[in-house]
Amino acid sequence: MTLLQQIMWGSLFLGICFVIEVVLLAWCTLSIAHLAERFRHWTRSLRTAGIITVSLVFIVLAHTIQVWLWAGVWVWFDVLTEWNDALYFSLVTYTTLGYGDIVLGPGLRIFAAFAAVAGLLAFGLSTAYLVALMTRVFEGRLPR
Repeated sequence: MTLLQQIMWGSLFLGICFVIEVVLLAWCTLSIAHLAERFRHWTRSLRTAGIITVSLVFIVLAHTIQVWLWAGVWVWFDVLTEWNDALYFSLVTYTTLGYGDIVLGPGLRIFAAFAAVAGLLAFGLSTAYLVALMTRVFEGRLPR
């Protein structure tokens, strides 16, 4: 893959990951608002735990979808032929662990770096979301 192709494809899949993250966090927010009505009879502790649990489920789902997307990219582009290797490489790259036991050739390194950038952005956004949620919890501004 040429440098321009790596940047174009990497940007495309990075953008898809960003959309996935934003859509699932927005859906999470709407779900929390909807569930808050059902949680109103619960004690404050249970309501808080329920809302945090719902948020974590959406966040884990968002990251899982993105890791599988990148694994599919590696298989689709015939970079890695085994799904096990593709999923492993995707997870290690997305989380920026980068063990180095699977290394791509020079024609794919920039493209693979986009998977790491996608993970960094997604984890950053998820963290900001949880901080905002926990701020509301500590300030007692959760939906009642």
